[in-house]
Amino acid sequence: MDINRVIKKGFTLLEVLIALAITGILLIVLIYTLNYHLELVQEQETATIAYFLAREKIQEIENNPVETKGFFREPYQEYAYITYIHLLPNTNFYEIGVIVKKGRYEFKIKEYIPKTS
Repeated sequence: MDINRVIKKGFTLLEVLIALAITGILLIVLIYTLNYHLELVQEQETATIAYFLAREKIQEIENNPVETKGFFREPYQEYAYITYIHLLPNTNFYEIGVIVKKGRYEFKIKEYIPKTS
Protein backbone atom coordinates (compact mmCIF):
# COMPACT_ATOMS: atom_id res chain seq x y z
CA MET A 1 0.00 0.00 0.00
CA ASP A 2 1.41 3.31 -1.09
CA ILE A 3 1.24 6.03 1.58
CA ASN A 4 1.06 8.82 -1.02
CA ARG A 5 -2.11 7.30 -2.42
CA VAL A 6 -3.77 7.28 1.02
CA ILE A 7 -2.78 10.89 1.72
CA LYS A 8 -4.10 12.10 -1.64
CA LYS A 9 -7.55 10.58 -0.96
CA GLY A 10 -8.02 12.53 2.30
CA PHE A 11 -9.10 16.14 2.92
CA THR A 12 -6.64 18.99 3.27
CA LEU A 13 -6.68 21.22 6.33
CA LEU A 14 -7.95 24.11 4.23
CA GLU A 15 -10.92 22.08 2.99
CA VAL A 16 -11.81 21.08 6.55
CA LEU A 17 -11.60 24.68 7.78
CA ILE A 18 -13.80 25.92 4.91
CA ALA A 19 -16.37 23.21 5.65
CA LEU A 20 -16.37 24.14 9.37
CA ALA A 21 -16.77 27.84 8.54
CA ILE A 22 -19.75 27.15 6.26
CA THR A 23 -21.32 24.88 8.88
CA GLY A 24 -20.79 27.51 11.58
CA ILE A 25 -22.39 30.24 9.49
CA LEU A 26 -25.38 28.02 8.70
CA LEU A 27 -25.83 27.17 12.38
CA ILE A 28 -25.75 30.85 13.36
CA VAL A 29 -28.40 31.66 10.74
CA LEU A 30 -30.52 28.70 11.87
CA ILE A 31 -30.35 29.71 15.55
CA TYR A 32 -31.16 33.35 14.74
CA THR A 33 -34.16 32.31 12.62
CA LEU A 34 -35.41 29.92 15.30
CA ASN A 35 -35.17 32.63 18.00
CA TYR A 36 -36.99 35.11 15.76
CA HIS A 37 -39.87 32.73 15.11
CA LEU A 38 -40.13 31.70 18.76
CA GLU A 39 -40.42 35.37 19.68
CA LEU A 40 -43.22 35.79 17.12
CA VAL A 41 -45.06 32.81 18.58
CA GLN A 42 -44.70 34.23 22.08
CA GLU A 43 -46.05 37.63 20.97
CA GLN A 44 -49.03 35.98 19.29
CA GLU A 45 -49.76 33.96 22.42
CA THR A 46 -49.65 37.16 24.49
CA ALA A 47 -51.94 38.94 22.02
CA THR A 48 -54.46 36.09 22.06
CA ILE A 49 -54.56 35.89 25.85
CA ALA A 50 -54.82 39.70 26.13
CA TYR A 51 -57.72 39.72 23.66
CA PHE A 52 -59.73 37.14 25.59
CA LEU A 53 -59.00 38.83 28.94
CA ALA A 54 -60.08 42.19 27.47
CA ARG A 55 -63.32 40.67 26.11
CA GLU A 56 -64.03 39.28 29.58
CA LYS A 57 -63.56 42.73 31.14
CA ILE A 58 -65.76 44.37 28.48
CA GLN A 59 -68.57 41.99 29.41
CA GLU A 60 -68.09 42.86 33.08
CA ILE A 61 -68.30 46.59 32.28
CA GLU A 62 -71.49 46.07 30.26
CA ASN A 63 -73.08 44.41 33.29
CA ASN A 64 -71.59 46.80 35.87
CA PRO A 65 -70.35 50.08 34.31
CA VAL A 66 -67.53 51.04 36.68
CA GLU A 67 -63.99 52.18 35.86
CA THR A 68 -61.42 49.88 37.45
CA LYS A 69 -57.80 48.86 37.21
CA GLY A 70 -55.70 46.03 38.55
CA PHE A 71 -54.27 42.64 37.70
CA PHE A 72 -55.97 39.49 36.50
CA ARG A 73 -56.17 36.36 38.64
CA GLU A 74 -53.99 33.27 38.37
CA PRO A 75 -52.61 32.12 35.95
CA TYR A 76 -52.66 35.56 34.27
CA GLN A 77 -51.36 37.68 37.15
CA GLU A 78 -48.70 39.27 34.91
CA TYR A 79 -51.45 40.93 32.84
CA ALA A 80 -52.65 44.33 34.12
CA TYR A 81 -55.81 46.11 33.01
CA ILE A 82 -57.41 49.55 33.02
CA THR A 83 -61.08 50.07 32.13
CA TYR A 84 -62.71 53.34 31.12
CA ILE A 85 -66.17 54.68 30.35
CA HIS A 86 -66.78 57.90 28.39
CA LEU A 87 -70.04 59.50 27.33
CA LEU A 88 -69.63 60.50 23.70
CA PRO A 89 -70.49 64.17 23.12
CA ASN A 90 -73.77 64.95 21.34
CA THR A 91 -74.83 61.29 21.33
CA ASN A 92 -76.63 58.83 23.54
CA PHE A 93 -73.73 56.36 23.53
CA TYR A 94 -70.99 55.41 25.91
CA GLU A 95 -67.55 54.32 24.80
CA ILE A 96 -66.35 51.55 27.08
CA GLY A 97 -62.85 50.21 26.78
CA VAL A 98 -60.17 48.05 28.30
CA ILE A 99 -56.40 48.34 28.05
CA VAL A 100 -54.54 45.13 28.87
CA LYS A 101 -50.77 45.30 29.45
CA LYS A 102 -48.05 42.72 29.83
CA GLY A 103 -44.50 44.01 29.89
CA ARG A 104 -43.96 46.19 26.84
CA TYR A 105 -47.04 44.79 25.11
CA GLU A 106 -50.33 46.74 25.23
CA PHE A 107 -53.71 45.66 23.85
CA LYS A 108 -56.74 47.97 23.59
CA ILE A 109 -60.36 47.10 22.89
CA LYS A 110 -63.45 49.30 22.97
CA GLU A 111 -67.17 49.12 22.32
CA TYR A 112 -70.04 51.54 22.07
CA ILE A 113 -73.20 50.95 24.07
CA PRO A 114 -76.40 53.00 24.15
CA LYS A 115 -77.09 55.21 27.14
CA THR A 116 -80.00 53.92 29.18
CA SER A 117 -82.16 56.56 30.81
